[in-house]
Amino acid sequence: MMQLSLLLAATSLVPAIASKSLVANVEDDVKYVGFERNGVEVFLNIQYGQDTGGANRFKPPKLFARTPGTTYDATKPGHPCPQQLGQWLPPLMLGNTTDISEDCLNLNLVRPKDCHKDAKLPVMVWIHGGSFWTGSNTEPTTEPDGLVLESVKNGLPVIHVAMNYRLGLFGFAQSDALQKEGSENAGLRDQRLAIEWVRDNIAHFGGDPSRITIHGQSSGGLAVGMQLMAYGGTKPLPFQRGICQSQALEPGITGNFTIDAMTRLVNYIGCNATSVHSPETISCLRRFDTDTLYSAAAATYISDISHNIGDIWLPVVDGDFLPAPPSQLAIEGRFGDSTYMIGWMEDDVNYFTDHSIATPNDTFNFIQGYLPTMPSSAVQHLLSLYPASEFSPPPGTTLTAEFYRTARVFRDIIMTCQPIFLAEHMHKKGNDVYLYDFNQTILDPILASIANVSGFGAVHTSEFAYIFGNLSHYNVSNYPFNPTPEDYASARRASRTWSTFAALGHPSENGKDTVQGFDEAFSVPNNTAIYVIGGPHEGLSTYDGPKSHPEIKSQRLRERCAYINSPEMIQWLQY
Repeated sequence: MMQLSLLLAATSLVPAIASKSLVANVEDDVKYVGFERNGVEVFLNIQYGQDTGGANRFKPPKLFARTPGTTYDATKPGHPCPQQLGQWLPPLMLGNTTDISEDCLNLNLVRPKDCHKDAKLPVMVWIHGGSFWTGSNTEPTTEPDGLVLESVKNGLPVIHVAMNYRLGLFGFAQSDALQKEGSENAGLRDQRLAIEWVRDNIAHFGGDPSRITIHGQSSGGLAVGMQLMAYGGTKPLPFQRGICQSQALEPGITGNFTIDAMTRLVNYIGCNATSVHSPETISCLRRFDTDTLYSAAAATYISDISHNIGDIWLPVVDGDFLPAPPSQLAIEGRFGDSTYMIGWMEDDVNYFTDHSIATPNDTFNFIQGYLPTMPSSAVQHLLSLYPASEFSPPPGTTLTAEFYRTARVFRDIIMTCQPIFLAEHMHKKGNDVYLYDFNQTILDPILASIANVSGFGAVHTSEFAYIFGNLSHYNVSNYPFNPTPEDYASARRASRTWSTFAALGHPSENGKDTVQGFDEAFSVPNNTAIYVIGGPHEGLSTYDGPKSHPEIKSQRLRERCAYINSPEMIQWLQY
């Protein structure tokens, strides 16, 4: 109950659990008992997969088998998957993990009040972020009550489902032995099983299995991209739409980050009698208890710039779930048919960029450190596309023009140009794609109070306050909290835009309080359209030309992304 009470304290929407119990009936006289909260109906800890510990560790997940005639208590959160206890990266994430277990494959479901079994509502399935290292479906900043309430007010109600899946070593262990037994990419396989569970069971809760939208942010956004590419498009997708927020692809997937992390861990814990790739090594790792194994993973975890800023446990090309590098799958059109919305934050990675950067040499060292396989001459060419004269610090900050220059290069590499690359190839295959640049935040004063530095802008996770329809998630821990009327209006508009996309397959709808004029990314001949959400110039913008807004025109995305998405850069980015 501790996790639930912590989650309730994180948002002013939830004063207490209502006394009324809810019962959802499924087949074989199975019942789930949930509860009301904030005017929505909530079912927690719905198991979709079996315990992944012991002999099941690292292996593909097995479907949880319900016992006929059983009533399941769905009023308390399930266990998070193994990760560090406490908080991670506040205020970007506010969850407080107090226990972990390998028996963690569970879902939380939130639906409108009085939702009838035959309602056939569209469904949004959330894949949380956290570098594939941390996070859970009880993260307060992504609690979906506000999103569901706003969808109801908008006349297009949705059901929201959030999953847990294996993380770090437990979800992304790599070795030849694991590949041979079909056990790589376990975390992605968990996600796939969760989506399939929703497809096969959501009708019992009033959902429409033919209108499922998966959405995720950061590593969750990468996961939404990987689910599109699953099995090289040879199997039908168990969903119809996807939303990638602040990642769809990522550098390093074909690099050595994960196998290096695996080797460090194996050596540290003493399972290195033969080779990291041997079956004996995997058997050794399966004999340890959860806490010992996680502690070894934590002790060997590296998060510096040369180790992908901590994104070291990544998906792998295993010849099965990912049959080829993601860039190759995109170019060859080997992915499913689905409508996607893909976007980034205007200042996405500013908070993760070295705040002390002050000189051109600092900029070079940061980017070269992030891309150590890239020739220095190529790094210099990349930086020449971002002249320092185009970057000016806002008033009142100690951050330099070189800092903002570096952060923009970093953002374009990991958050902007790769998603555009995927969008372009989806369009070539005939899939509709919508691109956005989110340009509003309430986090800047909060980050300034923590880091004693202002001017970070609309950073990573800033959209949560808006799309989940509840700014008050951040009115905690004595953080500065002064949202403007436009923040509240943007929260209403953004949240309804997300749920409208899930309901109708497009984000704008006349007569609804969504953003207006959000057209498909390739609807403008010889240009690319990106919708700026929030800020002083909200609306649809092209890369350049007369329809380009200042925020987008100044980014020079046509020229910069052409280089970042070039074959030689893809080779150096290793995906």
